[in-house]
Amino acid sequence: MEKRYSLDMTSAPFLKKIFIFAIPLILTGLLQLAYNTADVVVVGRFAGSEALAAVGSTGSLINLLLNVFIGLSMGSGVMVARHIGAKDEMRIRNCTHTAMLMSIICGIFIGLFGFFMSGKILVLMGSPKDVLPLATLYLKIYFMGCPGSMVYNFGSAIVRATGDTKKPLFVLASTGLVNVALNLILVIVFHMGVSGVAIATITSQYLSAVMIVIHLTKLDNACRLSFRKLRIHKTELLKILRIGLPAGIQNSLFSVSNVIIQSTVNSFGSVAMAGIAAGSNFDSYIYTATNAIAQTTMTFSSQNMGAEKYDNMSKIFRYCLTIATAIGVVMGLVGTVFSEPIVSFFSTDKNVIAIGAQRLAMVMPFYVFCSLMDVVAGQLRGMGESLRPMIVSLLGACGVRLFWIYAILPLNKTLMFLYWAYPISWFVTFVIQSTLYLFVKKKILKQNQKAGV
Repeated sequence: MEKRYSLDMTSAPFLKKIFIFAIPLILTGLLQLAYNTADVVVVGRFAGSEALAAVGSTGSLINLLLNVFIGLSMGSGVMVARHIGAKDEMRIRNCTHTAMLMSIICGIFIGLFGFFMSGKILVLMGSPKDVLPLATLYLKIYFMGCPGSMVYNFGSAIVRATGDTKKPLFVLASTGLVNVALNLILVIVFHMGVSGVAIATITSQYLSAVMIVIHLTKLDNACRLSFRKLRIHKTELLKILRIGLPAGIQNSLFSVSNVIIQSTVNSFGSVAMAGIAAGSNFDSYIYTATNAIAQTTMTFSSQNMGAEKYDNMSKIFRYCLTIATAIGVVMGLVGTVFSEPIVSFFSTDKNVIAIGAQRLAMVMPFYVFCSLMDVVAGQLRGMGESLRPMIVSLLGACGVRLFWIYAILPLNKTLMFLYWAYPISWFVTFVIQSTLYLFVKKKILKQNQKAGV
């Protein structure tokens, strides 16, 4: 009997199915950000600007260390979706169990590395002495939660590959409430500051992992998890690495440039750090919403690649690109017009508000290019291309930002001039990624025509 999955992504109507898939995914990302924002608000208002700077300044470093492994979870989702499209039950099972064992191994590795190395890396980043102890404490506790975080990310990627984006939303909504409640209790009642925020975060991460694993063990299809079947299948591992490793490295390349930008920001002092930490929270909302569209086009395209329905992929891509454009333009406009009220939500310090609002007003009008860039990269991964998008990101994003920081910024070393590194790198990367997409699409169509001869 054929196993049933939550959503058939290989047949029309695609727009309706895209919304069915994407809306819970967007809500999941926005909820996660809302809970992260709650961390920033609580620590900023009840633990002071130094604590806010400590928590806010660690984001780029966390992303740098985690993104390679998050990329592997994306690779797992792509390959499970590909096998679902091909209706290959054995490979679905092998890929699922390989991915979940990988999640445990990756979580333990990055947790240990982050715990012992984060303080040293913060020193290399030039974190101010008044922020360094709190930032180090936060990171040491945070990285203790990495095994839980990895298991959730890999598990939710598998669940989404089946077409179900509602279950990860339910898991995150439940555990996020636990996170917020613990934040309020540990920071306000017990005055634990950044350590309270970190403990609340890792508690919710482990709870998320437990809930997604329980769900996987109850599925009635080939993605059902059995602990006795956990093992690394070499063929599936190599396929996951082929897609996921370049995707993770690509994301980390962005983080490398962001770490360097953060290091430059650190040279302006803790007030600038706090202001930019507060202001950057909003553009994270836009990125999360459009990244959900990127994951949508990636998953839909992957299933259609597996089913060898190549004509569907262009339709899916056009829909997703249009939706991402609308989100980027509308939310970018909101961020530009309401920059000061948005930042004042995170801090009451006038200097912090001024710096954060200035950054939003500068960056938001151009954020749509970041949205489009991400969707094109997602489409390429779904089509089986991951290495070349990584190279494009190296040249278009990291290259441009590093050139700007080391060659252009010294000519006018101000925060406003520093911000220009973002929109310029987004635009250049989007143009190159789009050119690559047209080339890959033409190549696939040629291969399809030859196969049909």
